[in-house]
Amino acid sequence: MGRKLGQLLGGCVLAATLAPSAAAQELAIAEPEAPAPRLTLERTNRRLPRTGDPIWDLKLEIPGQPVRHFEAVSGRAEYQGANRHQLGSQAPLPPGTYSIGAVEPLGHEYPRELGPVWIGLEPLFSTGRRVLGIHLDPSAGRNWNSGTGGCIGLIHRAEMLSLAELVRRSAAQTLIVSN
Repeated sequence: MGRKLGQLLGGCVLAATLAPSAAAQELAIAEPEAPAPRLTLERTNRRLPRTGDPIWDLKLEIPGQPVRHFEAVSGRAEYQGANRHQLGSQAPLPPGTYSIGAVEPLGHEYPRELGPVWIGLEPLFSTGRRVLGIHLDPSAGRNWNSGTGGCIGLIHRAEMLSLAELVRRSAAQTLIVSN
């Protein structure tokens, strides 16, 4: 009986020496994650000449690739100072972090002002705004319909299609609106 107990205890000691220590496990858990793809939106000092809409810089960062910039509008020119948290204000997106939804092609049943593709956005903070997204603004800088009801509207169709494909391929999940 003593010999079996010794073998059993010897096996436990061996298992204990092979098991990682709690400190080693904590270090493995605490390792920083690799940066994830993300979008950021920031107002620039530039404006569309004909309509006065501020031009926003929508930046896509995918680790290991060059940063890409897309010209966009957000809200209508005359409502840039409106309450950005109020539904129907036609103000730019409120500052904060958003979850990026699926890239969805839009059919003919949708208004032409939304363009060919929709990328849904969900605020990760409390706001009165709803049904937010990234889409093309085909009227940007052209007429009274320039700007958006509060979404992000890309100015150039080719850039909207490129952004949609890059977001889909990279699986970007976060948008940060800084100002």
